[in-house]
Amino acid sequence: MPHTHDSSDSIDDALEASAEGVRALKISLFALLATTVLQFAVVLVSGSVALLADTVHNFSDALTAVPLWVAFLLARRPATKRYTYGLGRTEDLAGLFIIAVVALSAVVAAWQSIDRIIHPQPLGNLWWVMAAGVIGFAGNEAVAVYRTSVGRRIGSAALVADGIHARTDGFTSLAVVVGAAGVMLGFPLADPIVGLLISAAIFILLWGTVKSLGQRLLDGIDPELVHRAEHALAETPGVLGVDRVQLRWIGHRLHGSALVRIGAQTPVAGADVVRHDAAERLTRALPNVEEITVTTSAT
Repeated sequence: MPHTHDSSDSIDDALEASAEGVRALKISLFALLATTVLQFAVVLVSGSVALLADTVHNFSDALTAVPLWVAFLLARRPATKRYTYGLGRTEDLAGLFIIAVVALSAVVAAWQSIDRIIHPQPLGNLWWVMAAGVIGFAGNEAVAVYRTSVGRRIGSAALVADGIHARTDGFTSLAVVVGAAGVMLGFPLADPIVGLLISAAIFILLWGTVKSLGQRLLDGIDPELVHRAEHALAETPGVLGVDRVQLRWIGHRLHGSALVRIGAQTPVAGADVVRHDAAERLTRALPNVEEITVTTSAT
């Protein structure tokens, strides 16, 4: 007979995690929008396409908070007879939208840079361009630290990935500073070339996000989590061996099952105790557990 860990505490934890994720997205959305507005103002007075590329990218990053926001809200809805696991998978669908938006921003930035190489134009207010690049770095780094810390705390891979993405975006903002410095040193094509490099960097970084999302859609899991689960089960009194551990993320909550071996002479009541203890140990060993089912086989 299986034992399932699925208490009201888990539901409360899930709701709190979703609320914290929404709060993180709200704050980071407005922070990136403020950064984008400041950078766009400098684009208008300078004509820098490198800064334009960075501004468009930062704006697209700010917009990625919207589908994640919606996903967190949908994930809080209770399961139904049609969606028996709830709507946690909407986080992954939001990830697909994020990939499309970021890819589009890279295409726009590359097109603008190529056009500027073919049709060069003088740049002005280069010191302002450099200052805007620094502002972009500072804004992205602040958002990265916040999103990553909250994402790890609540177990949201999507939010962690978005935070890491924001950090890499900060370094593309520093590239704008390099481009402006090149123009000041007498190399006018430095600005559009840096714009192209930023676009290429976006595509390279996007590939990592695509791989991560693909793994999540295929129910991929960090092997370290499986190892921790196996260790917790093996240390449970009465467990003679661990035959199977299956884990998967649904949104930012873990679901799974395990099959453990117990002694053939173990009474029914004793088997129930083993299953209960094993499920409790799994809950303590793994983050953000929603439901874990433990079954036993005699040996």
